[in-house]
Amino acid sequence: MLFSRHPDSTEDSLLFDLLAGMGSPENGSDEPLTPTGRLVLQKEMNLVIYCAIGVKQPLDVDALKSMIQSSPMFTHPRFCSLLVQDSAGREHWRRTCVDIDQHVIPVYGPIAEGLSDEAAVNEYLIDLSTDLPGFLGDDKPLWDVHLLMAQRCMVFRIHHALGDGISLMSMFLALCRRVDDPEALPTIHPPSSAKMRRGGSGEWWKAVMRVLGVVWFTLVFVVEFMLRSMWASDWKTPVSSSAGMELWPRKLATARFWLEDMKAVKSAVANATINDVLFGIISAGLVKYLDHRSPNAVREGTQITGVAMVNLREQPGLQELSNLMKDNPGLRWGNKVGILLLPVHYHRSCGDPLEYLRKAKSMIDRKKKSLEAHFSYKIGEMVMSYLGARAATVLNYRIFCNTTFSISNMFGPHEEIAAVGNPITYIRVNVSGLPHALTLHMVSYVGRADMQIQVAKDIIPDPEFLAKCFEGALLEMKAAASTALNSKK
Repeated sequence: MLFSRHPDSTEDSLLFDLLAGMGSPENGSDEPLTPTGRLVLQKEMNLVIYCAIGVKQPLDVDALKSMIQSSPMFTHPRFCSLLVQDSAGREHWRRTCVDIDQHVIPVYGPIAEGLSDEAAVNEYLIDLSTDLPGFLGDDKPLWDVHLLMAQRCMVFRIHHALGDGISLMSMFLALCRRVDDPEALPTIHPPSSAKMRRGGSGEWWKAVMRVLGVVWFTLVFVVEFMLRSMWASDWKTPVSSSAGMELWPRKLATARFWLEDMKAVKSAVANATINDVLFGIISAGLVKYLDHRSPNAVREGTQITGVAMVNLREQPGLQELSNLMKDNPGLRWGNKVGILLLPVHYHRSCGDPLEYLRKAKSMIDRKKKSLEAHFSYKIGEMVMSYLGARAATVLNYRIFCNTTFSISNMFGPHEEIAAVGNPITYIRVNVSGLPHALTLHMVSYVGRADMQIQVAKDIIPDPEFLAKCFEGALLEMKAAASTALNSKK
């Protein structure tokens, strides 16, 4: 996705060969978009990814241009193709020559007076999201890089049709190097493989019950999925969404968490995960915000539903870039994400902050027992293939309009990394084009997790306060976890 050294090693040369041979059109023919790629190009679901990457040292424009030109990014078919339409209106990729000066845009001087660097970068990201007509033309590939010189920040704007978060982050990591070992690639921890255990004759009934559980929870989701795609929606709250909200003016704020704090909270509830803690934070933070913003405006027990984006590749987590370039359909490059519907229930009085975590874990455990994410991906693919892009867009758009917020979470590098020898200080991601008043995107990096909070400012005028609600929720959970741990001693 971003930068790399010249491919002078065997490993880099192999990577270039894989990228150069992937999806190359034969005899100059165009390559059709995937169903998901067509979906995210529809005007109601026109999704663009923004990745802000801060660095320690001043940016060198010429060096960055040179490094991009010598990186796998310049041979990757998606990053070297124009979006074109045939006579039937179907979108295709057409290979082209890339002009680096059209894609790398230096921005000198302050972005806005009186703002901190963080606020200035967030302001610039929002301004970029309103400047889509020029970005979505047919004269260049659908990506560019904005170099904010005063803030020492690189902003990558990439259309979602080029790939999902896992694909793009995996490319980014392949093009960086570790600070403690400048010749080494960032570590991508391999997923733990769960081996099939052979139980005795008395274990068969447990397997049967697990299968029945999967069938039941999947059936429950299928019913909810179909209802959400038709008329069933969340009750109105001060943070509710509606059709057309993807066009509303936006604001952006950042919430910051320490992973050690999240791990301390996780240890207070048996078998909890970081994702459980994250959703517990969101649940508690939303209740805090609603109580402050509109006391007594939300009925007790009201469901506030989130839409979570889930990676569906055979191997969870970040991938080796070479794996994504191969023809293995379970791992290959592109968009391979499903959705989960994650409910938050509003309760004014919750004496123990860890109760939010317990409820989040219980709900997510049920989701793990279903094929919900896989079903959502397959049904969308089938509708796109047999009924067309318009029908698939209506299906997905209504699900988003009938829910309240969207959320994604990606685990980034564990060690400090550098791009073009410049150490990276933070990685933050947000997405535009969703009809939600509230979208949350979290990326972890070197012990810290930054969550971008993008809001429709006419609905949520104070995202900075909402960020403090989320940060305060984690600190309250950490204090409760510490108290619980001390009481056991």
